[in-house]
Amino acid sequence: MATARKPTARKAAQKTSPKPSAKETKSTGAARSTLARPKLTDLAYEQLEEAIITLRIPPGSVISELTLSEMLNIGRTPIREAIQRLAREHLLLVLPQRGLLVPEIDLKKQLKLLETRREVERLICRSAARRATPEEREVFARLHDEFMLASKTNDDVMFMRSDREFNEMTLVSARNEFAEGAMRLMHGLSRRFWYIHYKQAADLPEMARLHAKVAGAIAKGEIDAAGEALDRLLDNIESFAKATLTSDM
Repeated sequence: MATARKPTARKAAQKTSPKPSAKETKSTGAARSTLARPKLTDLAYEQLEEAIITLRIPPGSVISELTLSEMLNIGRTPIREAIQRLAREHLLLVLPQRGLLVPEIDLKKQLKLLETRREVERLICRSAARRATPEEREVFARLHDEFMLASKTNDDVMFMRSDREFNEMTLVSARNEFAEGAMRLMHGLSRRFWYIHYKQAADLPEMARLHAKVAGAIAKGEIDAAGEALDRLLDNIESFAKATLTSDM
């Protein structure tokens, strides 16, 4: 007489494990969708950094966390985290019990910053040319085209936004957390200095073309060419900074 076979552990588990409900499936999908969205802290940082660099919040301004939250329509916690990052980058100074100060520009310190920036950024650009993934090289190729367009149209806001993305991409593609940490302290100050003074002493189309050459070399994986293009770019920036310093003295 045949005996009934016991179900295997796998079949038993299939029988006893309930399928996720429609509500649970919907909840999981919503969670994945949320994870894919940009963080509010990053959005707050990007918008505040651009406002400071493009002088919508000018040097010498004293502002409050609440004012910034209302200005961007972003909650206080992401704003507070963005403020901490901007303070580390010397674009904001936290004044206890008084608010937040956007520092004035110190031209002599700007020249010291350029000395450091040249050595660190050369390493970053050469490393990005060596280590960038195919997808990252496509981004650099697009940035090359955007810089060339900004050069032709003399569009300073387009240039600044492309420059910020270029800076971020070089840091990611270089894959050197130590150089990245050092460079992040210099990017914002350098960009604000340039934006404040470029109409006085700089050539925006030429600056955009020089950036395009660096982006193009990284896109093609040309390590030496990326370093050389970066040196030409910083030669231009240093001449611009010295001309600004001389005119203000």
